[in-house]
Amino acid sequence: MKYQTLGKTGLHISKMGFGGIPIQKIDAAGTKILMEKLRQNGVNYIDTARGYTVSESYLGEALEGMREDFILATKSMARTKEEMAKDIQISLSNLRTDHIDLYQVHNPTVDQLAKVVAPGGALEALQEAKEAGTIGHIGVTAHSVEVFQTALSYDWVETIMFPYNIVETQGVELIEECRKKNIGFIAMKPLAGGAIENATLALRFICAQPAVDVVIPGMAAEEEIEENLTACLDERPLTKEELSQIEEIRERLGNHFCRRCNYCAPCTVGIAIPSVFLFAGYLQRYDLADWARARYDTLSVQADACIECGECETRCPYQLPIREMLKTAAADFAKH
Repeated sequence: MKYQTLGKTGLHISKMGFGGIPIQKIDAAGTKILMEKLRQNGVNYIDTARGYTVSESYLGEALEGMREDFILATKSMARTKEEMAKDIQISLSNLRTDHIDLYQVHNPTVDQLAKVVAPGGALEALQEAKEAGTIGHIGVTAHSVEVFQTALSYDWVETIMFPYNIVETQGVELIEECRKKNIGFIAMKPLAGGAIENATLALRFICAQPAVDVVIPGMAAEEEIEENLTACLDERPLTKEELSQIEEIRERLGNHFCRRCNYCAPCTVGIAIPSVFLFAGYLQRYDLADWARARYDTLSVQADACIECGECETRCPYQLPIREMLKTAAADFAKH
C-alpha cells in the first residue's frame, strides 16, 4: 500500500480509502468481512456519513477490536451548533468510538456554509469537539465549484472532498490549489456515480493525479476491494490505449452526464437541477432506491415541475438535454 499525509491534518493515510455508501446493501457481518480484507491489505481510511442510514452503525460494529487500525471520517448535514453537536454524539455512538479522526460539513450550499460559520453555526460545535478531543480534524464536502472555492478561503478547513473522475474534471484547478494550501484533497465519485463501468481505468486515471491524497470508491464485496487495490497500486503511466479509452468514455457520457457545475441555475420554477440528477444517479446506478427516494423527497421542487422553458439548456456548458433528463428522472422516481 502507498501512504501519504492528508494535508495539514498530519494523518498518514492509504492512497485508496473505503467509501461507505454501498454497505447499506449488505449487513454488519458482511461489513466486518470487508474491514478485515481492508486491514490485511493496508487500507486504513474509512469514509461514511450520518446521512448514509445504517452505514455508521454497521462500521461501528464491524470495527470493534480493530478500531486502532483505521482512520475514521464521517460527516453531517447539520448547519447549526445544536444540530451538529447532536450529530457528533450520534456518530460517536454509532461508530462505537471515543474519537472520530475527521468530521466534515456535508455538502453545504454557499449560503448554508455561511450559516455554518456564523455565530451559533455548526462550526462552533465542531471546534468545541476538536478541543475536547472527540474529533481530530474538520473538513468540507462539496459538489459545486462555487462551494469548493468558498471552502478554500477558510483557514479552519483541513480537508475538502469533491467529485473527481474521468468525466468530472471541473475542479482540477482547485484541487491543485488544495495542494498549495496544504489542504487534504479527497476524491469522491471515482466512477461518476456508477456511470463509468471500467473501474480499473477510472481509478488509474485518478491516482495518476498527484494532488489527490486519497480516493474513496464505494465497495460492498471482497472482489471489488481486490480489483480496486490492483488499480490504485499500479503506478505505470497510462498507456496510449488507456488514454484513448478515456476519451471514448468522455465522448459517450458527455451529452448525458451532469457534472453539477450549476451553470444551469437559476431554474425558472426553482428545481435544483444538479441535485435531481445526483439523486437519480443513486436510483438508477447504485441500487439504492429507498435512500435515493428519501433524498429526492427533501427537494422542495421536484423534476416533474419542469415547464420546459429551456432556459437551463442555454446555460449548460455541456449542452445536456436537461428537459428530457428531468422527464426521465421524474418518471423513474414515480416508479419508486
